[in-house]
Amino acid sequence: MMLTIRTATAADAESLHDLYHNHLTSNPPEEPQDMAIWREKLDRFEIDPFYHLLVGEVDGLVLSSATLIVIENLTHNVRPYSVIENVVTHADHRGKFYATELMNKASALAKEHNCYKIMLMTGSKKESTLNFYENCGFNKDDKTGFVKWL
Repeated sequence: MMLTIRTATAADAESLHDLYHNHLTSNPPEEPQDMAIWREKLDRFEIDPFYHLLVGEVDGLVLSSATLIVIENLTHNVRPYSVIENVVTHADHRGKFYATELMNKASALAKEHNCYKIMLMTGSKKESTLNFYENCGFNKDDKTGFVKWL
């Protein structure tokens, strides 16, 4: 089975909902999600040149996803930087390098945008997850991350 990586579309709303709520977070929102809003946002994301919501698809099923956002910047010779978030693979399909391929694609997109760095934060404390990100070329020593929940 070969993974196809592409930009998410509005038709992927339900698949992404399943990935995010059943395989990404241990505390998904309890309130029902308005899928019309998800589809509307996906339509907007699809045309935003700085927002890359990537999906990995096998045999027509979305099994993995990652988001890369490019942020314009005035430092580092006016080069942008990027942020990766919401990296997830369906639990039944992990270990097949789908997320690795998505991370490689996200890194390539960051290079195409001339980004000088990619930042990534994870809520996971699992050694396997941290090792995964290190194997993708990220290090945990250069910066300190903080979160302020609103």
